[in-house]
Amino acid sequence: MNLDNEYQLNIWKGDWGLPSVDIPCLQVLAYAKFTGVPLSVNPTSNPFRTPRGHLPVLKCGASSFDSIQDIIQLFRKRNYNADFHLSPKQCSEVLSYEYMLKESLYPAFQFIWWVDQRNFSDFIRPWYAKAIPFPLNFYYPSKYEKHARAMIEILFPTEEVMTVIENKIYSEAQKCINLLSTRLGDADYFFGSQPTYLDAVVFSYLAPLLKIPLPNPSLQNHLKACTNLVKFVSRISQRYFEADYQKYEKIKSKENETKLSKDSDSEFPHKTRNQILAGIFATVAMVSYAIYTGIVK
Repeated sequence: MNLDNEYQLNIWKGDWGLPSVDIPCLQVLAYAKFTGVPLSVNPTSNPFRTPRGHLPVLKCGASSFDSIQDIIQLFRKRNYNADFHLSPKQCSEVLSYEYMLKESLYPAFQFIWWVDQRNFSDFIRPWYAKAIPFPLNFYYPSKYEKHARAMIEILFPTEEVMTVIENKIYSEAQKCINLLSTRLGDADYFFGSQPTYLDAVVFSYLAPLLKIPLPNPSLQNHLKACTNLVKFVSRISQRYFEADYQKYEKIKSKENETKLSKDSDSEFPHKTRNQILAGIFATVAMVSYAIYTGIVK
C-alpha cells in the first residue's frame, strides 16, 4: 500500500497564513500534522458534492468520512494517536475543555462570522463568494447566515435586543479564552512539550479568530491581550504549517514596504523634483562662488 496517497482530505481553502479558515478543517489538519498522518490535502472550498454538504471530508480507499470524531477515530485506529501518553484523568480533562469550547466559543464564532452585520457584509460574505465556485457562491453564504441566526435564536429564545445577545455571547467567549490562557500558562502545549488532541482543538478555534482581519475585532482584541495564546497559535503555525506561515509573512512584508513607500511619497510628494532642484541650486552656487572669488575666469 502506498501510504503517501492513502488519505485524501478535502477542506476549505486557507488564507492569512492558515492552511484553512474553517474550524473543523483546521482541527483535522492540526491533528494529522501532530501525529504524522500522510495526508494529501485538497482545498476544494466546495461542499456541494460532499456526503452531507459540509467539509472536511476524508477519503480513505473506497470509504469517506465527514465527521471529525470519525476521522480522528480512524487515525487512532491506524496508530496515529496524539494522546497515547495521557492518563485517564487527562483524557477526561480534554473532553471537558472540548465541551467548553463548543458551548462558549463556537456560538461567538457563529455570531462574529455570520450575524455581525459589519463583519458579514464587508468581509465574510465577499471572502466566501470568491472561495466558493460559481453559482454555489450565491447559495452557501446565505445558508450559513440563516443557520447561525437560527442557532442564536435557540440559545436566546426570549431575548430580542441584538446588542444584549452580543454582550452575553462575547462575555462567555472571553471567560473561555481567559480559562484557556490560565490553563496553558507558560507551557508550549496544554499537556507539556508535545501537542495533543486538545491542542488541535484549541488551535482550530483560536487561529482564525486571531488571524482573520475582521472589521469588528472586539473578541479578537481580547484574544490578542492573552499573549501566551497568541504565542501558542504562532508556535503551531510555524512548526507545523511553515509553508503557509512563511508565504503570508512575505506577503505582509511586501505590503508593508509598499505602504511605507506610499506614505513617504505622500509626505514628500515632490521629493524627486526637490532633490533635482537642490542639486542644480548647489551647483549654481558653487560656480558663482568660484567666479566671484577669481578661482574661475
